[in-house]
Amino acid sequence: MFYSKNLKKFKGLKHCFFSRKRGFSKGFYKGLNCGRGSNDNKVNINKNLKYVSTKMKVKKNNLILMHQTHSNRVKEIKKNDLGKKIFSDAMITKINGIALGVVTADCVPVLLFDKNNKIAGCIHAGWRGAFSNIIKNTIKKIRKINKNNDIFACVGPCIGKNSYEVDINFYKKFISKSKKNKSYFLQKNKNKKLFNLRKFVSDKLLDLNIQVDHIKRDTYLDKKNFFSYRRSSKLKQNDYGRCISVISLI
Repeated sequence: MFYSKNLKKFKGLKHCFFSRKRGFSKGFYKGLNCGRGSNDNKVNINKNLKYVSTKMKVKKNNLILMHQTHSNRVKEIKKNDLGKKIFSDAMITKINGIALGVVTADCVPVLLFDKNNKIAGCIHAGWRGAFSNIIKNTIKKIRKINKNNDIFACVGPCIGKNSYEVDINFYKKFISKSKKNKSYFLQKNKNKKLFNLRKFVSDKLLDLNIQVDHIKRDTYLDKKNFFSYRRSSKLKQNDYGRCISVISLI
């Protein structure tokens, strides 16, 4: 379990970037797999989510997860949303006693807190979501509630810059949007670049005047603590587990 130094300071706020340790899943899902979209045994996933909700001190039904599709859609969770399916890649709420969760396996989990207005949020920021403004849309939604805000964000464990190998077409896609995006890439060889997803996400937050801290862990390299889509693919495994990051207003 990993914690943001900034978010830990606030009373009335609970958060955690859970590792894959503990939990009930077996095989290559071994540990705390919280990916309902995975092919893991559903009984084990439910036990894992129960464990997470107990640690977060909320009822299991009050642990809200999203159906994540790498979109730029943000959903504000209100009381009438409890029990409904949430199709988005970011959530915010002002409701106490519910926990917002984001599952990742190399993508970036971001947890947010607006100190002035007591708004908590989470973002699933893979390259697609970050590229199509999921971060900007989330902050916009918070600021729509109240312009007078003071927002803190923590960028959680994700694939590291030396582990994220991409092809030239991927690189060209980013450069065609902005020449400034060159700074997020390093040359690996003639056909491959290395992409710094963490910095790409972090800079989006900083550009919006958000105060940012980090859990600097590489999910691809740290097999003991994290699931990794890319690592599972390289090992020719036909699926992968997902870690969960959670935030709650007490």
